[in-house]
Parts: sequence; C-alpha cells; structure tokens
Amino acid sequence: MQITIAGIGPGDQQYILPIVKERISNTEVIIGYSYYFQFVDQYIPPNAERIEMPLGKEAERAEKAIEKAQEGQSVMVIGSGDASIYSMASIVYEIVANRNLQDIELETLPGISAFLAAGSKLGAPLGHDFCCISLSDLMTPWGVIEKRIRGAALGDFVTCIYNPKSELRFWQLGRLKKLFLEERKSDTPVAIVRQVTREDENIRITTLCDLNPDWVDMFSLVLIGNSQTFQNGSHLITPRGYLNRKPQSGAEIQQASFELIAEQVRSLKMSKANKWATTRLVHTTGDLSDIDLLSTSDHAIAKIADHLKTGGEIVTDVTMVMAGITKQYLAKYGNKIHCFLNVDQVPALAEEQNLTRSQAAMKLAIESHPNALFVVGNAPTALFELVKTSRQNNDFKPAGIIGAPVGFINVIESKEQLQQLENIPWIVVSGNKGGSNLAASLVNAAFTLEEADNFYN
Repeated sequence: MQITIAGIGPGDQQYILPIVKERISNTEVIIGYSYYFQFVDQYIPPNAERIEMPLGKEAERAEKAIEKAQEGQSVMVIGSGDASIYSMASIVYEIVANRNLQDIELETLPGISAFLAAGSKLGAPLGHDFCCISLSDLMTPWGVIEKRIRGAALGDFVTCIYNPKSELRFWQLGRLKKLFLEERKSDTPVAIVRQVTREDENIRITTLCDLNPDWVDMFSLVLIGNSQTFQNGSHLITPRGYLNRKPQSGAEIQQASFELIAEQVRSLKMSKANKWATTRLVHTTGDLSDIDLLSTSDHAIAKIADHLKTGGEIVTDVTMVMAGITKQYLAKYGNKIHCFLNVDQVPALAEEQNLTRSQAAMKLAIESHPNALFVVGNAPTALFELVKTSRQNNDFKPAGIIGAPVGFINVIESKEQLQQLENIPWIVVSGNKGGSNLAASLVNAAFTLEEADNFYN
C-alpha cells in the first residue's frame, strides 16, 4: 500500500518535474483540489479514478487517500508548488503517523514552489537567507504568525508571503507592513507576483512604504527584500557577498574592525585625532562601550605624534608596554625605547628613599631621558613620580605623558594629578581601566595618526 504526494509546480506544465508526470501516468487514483486538475489533465490515464474536492477539504483528501490505499490501489495526492510546502504532504503524513498505519508506505515527490518560480521571474532576490510565512490564520493563531513576522523582519530575512490576502482576510498584510517598517527602511524593494507562470501572470515591483494591500489577492505571492536587496530594471537582486567577502588577512580584519568602531565614534564631539586614538583604544579592549575612556590635553596626540615621527625617545614603566608598541614603527622612525624597572640601581634606590620599584625606575629614567615620551601602563606610583617631578623640576620637559595605570588603589588619583598639569601634553585612560596594552595602543595611535583620514573627515 502506497500513497505518493506530489507537487505539480506553480501552474505552467513546463514547471512540472518529469518524475511527477511519469508517476501520474501510472497511478490508479488521483486526489486533489479540483482547480489543480486542469494543470495535469493530459498526464492522467483515461482509466484512472479522479477524486476532486473543493478548497478547504485537505483532511478529507488525506482520509480518502488512506482509504484508497488500504483498498490496494496506487494513490497520488497532488498539490500546487512543492508537496511539502504549505501543501498536502504534512496532513497525509500526520494522519498516517497518528493512526500508526505502518503498512502504508509514503512517498513525497518535489515540485517547484511558487516562491522559487517567483524568484526566478524576478532575477535573484533569494541570493541570501530567506524565509516563507503564510498569513492564513485559519489553522495558525494570529499571535504566532505575528511573532514569526517580527522574527523575519528583525532577522533581515528576504521574506516570501504566502496567502497574503483573501476576501475574509483583508487586514493581515497591512499589519505585516507596519511591523516590517519598524525594522526595514521604507524603500526596501517589494514584489507582488500574481499567478506566477500562468497565462495571466503579472509582476509589480514597489517599495515597502508604497505597498498597497489592495494590489494583492489570494493568487498573489508577496516577496519583501532584505536590507541589501536592490532593484535593477525589472530585476531584484539580493547580494550573497561574493563582491564583499569577509576580511581574511590580518590587515583586512584590522581595517574592518576599525570601520566598525568608527561607525560608533563618528558622532562623538571630539577632534579627529582623539577619535582615532579612541578607535585604537576600543580595538584593543574589544568593548564598544569604552568609547568614552579617552581624555587628553589640547592637541596632545598630534604633539606626541610629531615627537615620535622625528625619532623621539620613549620611556615605559614596564616591559609589557614596550612589547605592545609596534616594532615596525620604531624601526621606521628610529625611536629608542627604554624601561628602567629591571636595572641594577633600582632596588637600592627604592630601599634608600622608601620608594616603590616603579617610582625608583621612573626617577632614574627622568634623569637619563628628560625629554622622552613617558608611557605608564601599570603602576600609579610611576605616574605620581612623573607628576611630582614635572611640578618641581623645570628641567624636566617630557614630550608627553600617557597615563594608563590600572587597578583600584591610587589609580584614579594619579590620573587626576596628571590631568591638572599644564604645558605638558598628556593622554589619560579614564577611571580604573588601563593596562600595558591600552598604553601601547595609544602610542601606536600617535604613530599612525595620518590613518585617521581614512575613517574621519
């Protein structure tokens, strides 16, 4: 005992698959909605039993198919489009499963669905992720349908709408339009494809804003593009991304990341230089909420950039800051970079003057390189030493001070002291956040300041 459920395509006989035509011609009983028989008449054997039923009798058609199969006859149930998409396959399989009719063998033959035929007529609207939604609430509660509509709109799916409207269901498409306009632009392309592949086929392309439900009837399929879909003449095209592939090399990934951050930073009221430093900072933290971490004195980044690009020296409080500064920049401009934390004199000096090792190291660095750029990425006591010396020693004229110590004790106090200095360019990572990686990212931002023009005009 076997029941075959077959899709006969959207209407035109050329869209019926050869396997379906062949199986129809060898079937004893054919069951379906009476309207569909006109599309397969020429393939039905003269002696085959035709059981035609009106619209809405899907369960009855499935029951009749089971009855005929149990009588030992070969049975085919036909439906438009594809048999498993809004068609007869699901109800036949469901009833057979519910009755545990193990002796009935089920088979589904595919067909060309209306949305696929409509897609081919329109060109290439289904080039990326898509979904289909039926607006018929005869068997699905409207609340469920609306949830799916919201999901499709939010998920940016190309969306094919089946059963968009009938005489009794006149308002659902208008509601869908409102929901989609909450997530999609008003000029999103929309196509109304009526009687696809049939003699009176008609295609209208409009926009989501201009979509008029009165243009639609029960023989129509509505296709809504996603955020990338565009119209070219009579075609709709949804790019797959072949011409805009994901970045692959390290440089491409970095540039794409900078662009993503720049989209969030562009509206901030700060200089181009500070926007670029913020971009590098956020790229290092990986957290877009860090766009407000940066504080600087006037033109500090530009002044520090001038120092670095003329071969100026750099002093750091820890070797981790040294490691984070891009070596190719140092080589390009001939900069020398120093860290005194591990020099031999530090332990004795720290003990003698009751200093931390970071303070002692910074004290030695100031004596040796008073005009360097000083970069603090760890110890607030190192920053305290820099501020104290700048206030007490007129011979200490650093090219700038970057303050990015991290932690909870003395961190905010040290940064506040730095920000009150005058006549010395300073850059601060605000609050308790900081660290060697952020300090180094600000040095790298100054080295590459000209790249700001690629992202901020």
